[in-house]
Amino acid sequence: MTQFALFATLLVVVTALLIIPGLWFGRRRPSDADRKAANLAIFRDQLADLERERLEGNLGEADFAQAKVELQKRLLEEVGETQESDGGPATSRKTALLVLFLLPLAAVGGYLLLGNPQALDPAATAPQKQMTAADIDAMVAKLAARMQENPDDMNGWLMLARSYKMLGRYGEAVDAYAKAEPAIEKDPELLASYAETLAMANGKGLTGKAKELIDQALKLDPKHAHTLFLAGAAAMEAGDRKNGIAYWEALLPQVEAGSELDQMLRKGIEEMKKGG
Repeated sequence: MTQFALFATLLVVVTALLIIPGLWFGRRRPSDADRKAANLAIFRDQLADLERERLEGNLGEADFAQAKVELQKRLLEEVGETQESDGGPATSRKTALLVLFLLPLAAVGGYLLLGNPQALDPAATAPQKQMTAADIDAMVAKLAARMQENPDDMNGWLMLARSYKMLGRYGEAVDAYAKAEPAIEKDPELLASYAETLAMANGKGLTGKAKELIDQALKLDPKHAHTLFLAGAAAMEAGDRKNGIAYWEALLPQVEAGSELDQMLRKGIEEMKKGG
């Protein structure tokens, strides 16, 4: 069963839990305003859950759209019933049992009629096409075009910078990072990544602005692992063995013992000590 089927089942159960107690135990119906507010709150929560499932990749666009339409339809139906209600007490165990029996059937029937039942069968779902380098390039180009139309989107520039860096297009990555500087200046990881990209782009090592970004990141978080690594490398390049050793020794406790990085750091520290 797919994530969508599980989520649809959850919605049915939640809806039943909201409706049946009032019918079974005969509680006083709230006012129209209260019920409208409650319906809207429930709708927002369920829509937020759907959005999260979609963003996490557990819910396809088609299934998300279908579930959203069903949520909106149910909200409109419940608001309509509220407007017709006289606010008086009502008790109906027969109605509660009827709802409990018919609600799952209605949900399944509605999906079979309006949805895509084949999507519930993983074997019937065609495997997704594996992305190629050309596909990735096309996606990055599309993002770059969108950023020209939305130059104030800092998150978009950061995404573009990371994409260019991943593709080895360091000059373009630096330009994208520069556009996102207002969102970078308070984040040590982004500052470190920006500095690293600058060094790769200019071929001059961790000097100039790259070194300034590293110093800025260290002021924000003196124990930030990525920044400590770059700071040690920058110090080594500058012949500052004392600080190079200090930065990398401060990094060692954060590195898995015996790992490749651990061995590299220890070897570098040893060489710097011998050179001193």
